[in-house]
Amino acid sequence: MLPFITQLTLVFLIAAILAILARFLKQPAVLAYLAAGVIAGHFGFFNFSDQGLFALFSDLGIMFLLFLIGLEINYDSLRLIGKHAIVIGLSQIVFTSSIGFFLARFFSFELLPALYIGIALTFSSTAIIVKILSEKRDLHSLYGKMSLGILLVQDVVAVGILLFLNSTHPSITARFGIPLLFVSGIALFALTIWLGRAILPRVLDFVASSPELLLLVSLAWVFLISAMAHTLGFSLAIGGFLAGISLARAAEHFEIASRVRPLRDFFILVFFVILGSSLVFSNLQGLLWPILAFSLFVLIGNPLIILVIMGLMGYRKRTSFMTSLTMAQISEFSLILAALGAKLGHLGTSETGLIAAVGIITIMISTHLMIHANTLFPKLTKLLAFFERGGAQHEEGFNSGEALKPIVIIGFQRTGQNIALDLPADDLLIVDFDPHVIHEASRKGIACILGDISDVGILERLPWRTARVIISTSPDLENNLALLAYAYRFRPRPKLIVRAELEREAEILYEAGADYVLLPHFTAGQYLGKTIAADLDLKLLAKLKKSDLLSIKKWKRVFG
Repeated sequence: MLPFITQLTLVFLIAAILAILARFLKQPAVLAYLAAGVIAGHFGFFNFSDQGLFALFSDLGIMFLLFLIGLEINYDSLRLIGKHAIVIGLSQIVFTSSIGFFLARFFSFELLPALYIGIALTFSSTAIIVKILSEKRDLHSLYGKMSLGILLVQDVVAVGILLFLNSTHPSITARFGIPLLFVSGIALFALTIWLGRAILPRVLDFVASSPELLLLVSLAWVFLISAMAHTLGFSLAIGGFLAGISLARAAEHFEIASRVRPLRDFFILVFFVILGSSLVFSNLQGLLWPILAFSLFVLIGNPLIILVIMGLMGYRKRTSFMTSLTMAQISEFSLILAALGAKLGHLGTSETGLIAAVGIITIMISTHLMIHANTLFPKLTKLLAFFERGGAQHEEGFNSGEALKPIVIIGFQRTGQNIALDLPADDLLIVDFDPHVIHEASRKGIACILGDISDVGILERLPWRTARVIISTSPDLENNLALLAYAYRFRPRPKLIVRAELEREAEILYEAGADYVLLPHFTAGQYLGKTIAADLDLKLLAKLKKSDLLSIKKWKRVFG
């Protein structure tokens, strides 16, 4: 047997090479880790099952994973996602797990493995979805917020299931008994929350100026609570989750999360490599049809469930479609659930391998579906109309009866707000895909539409025949080209001002018919250059400074 350090070196070397390949192919890194395990297991480089240190690394990876989830689930987040995300999330969990269970029973799986499979098909990958939404700049869109809300509900339910299964381990229940285990769990939770509120914030505030000390104290806290949980008979993962929850409201929780995340990635890699290696030893003979059936159910059935629920609740077809497409894969939690089920003796190698295989297939395909969602939607829009029920009342955008405004601003973040700062509110119509932005603008008496201009339905609702000017502050070239193309339907049409990030994009937009293209860096640089050229003594800077400070105060008063 190779020395441990040599085995660990091979693990990370194979994983690194495959991760680079995965990045080139635009696939998530988790697939590279699973593939590394498959290769290691197939060629017999090492035997993970005999290595206690590998098992410990795996447990630490799950501990840090749950710590970060606990750190990011605070009470304000649960309140802000709203009842719609909670209803959709819980409904999806019930329907998906039920259909998955009966589908597993149809393929002759035993009762308990069928229950595990049904639950495993329920959860979607937070890491993958957030990464793609961030790359597409859709995190703050209505569908992005709804997706994150549903994921938050799924995470809470998934963590609850994992905690329950950990507490039912035979060695734990035999040692403490169910009643004592329950009482000790409540006591540990209460003590952790109290320490996290009464003592730890003062310590964190004291060490916050030193990044090294902040990380050290945070790690000491995680290991302390995890050690206490382990002493009481719980798993390290439960301790990690409790430690995270207790810090969720700390002022430094964002910085703690950013510093702990690399450690999580280091240790969780070993977990997925071990899981990938188990695929080699899994008995998947005769499971081809179940794997295909479960994969199709996750890729098609899960989005259909979301489409139906959101349609019945009154969401537009585009919002429902984009949200549903993000849920077309199973998550890391599903793989962790399968591994825990095998550890408890509830699942065999064939069921664990089946869940891992479905995960690989759905993650690969759904990644491309999410990336190309904007291209898919126009092709499916007629079919999706069937799911748009109830007049889409949750996305009716006007805050007043009339919206025939002379000035339309698309995108009401900083640039849009500064444009609107000196314009009469009664003359404005705001279009934005962020529900929070729309709520705040509406509260200030500005007419609003909640939606994305990539949706033709939103473009149709703009006052093309009455507006004097339509301003798009979106930096997305395709969206702005779509806006300009749609404008050619009207004669006369309003003046069109759009935004670009690059000079070449500005040229394309001018060729497409834009009346003016806003290039923020170009405009700011030209303005400052002309100011310096006209006033070589730079006396004008004092006046500009005074004017800008007054504008900042006004912006804070109006929009801050």
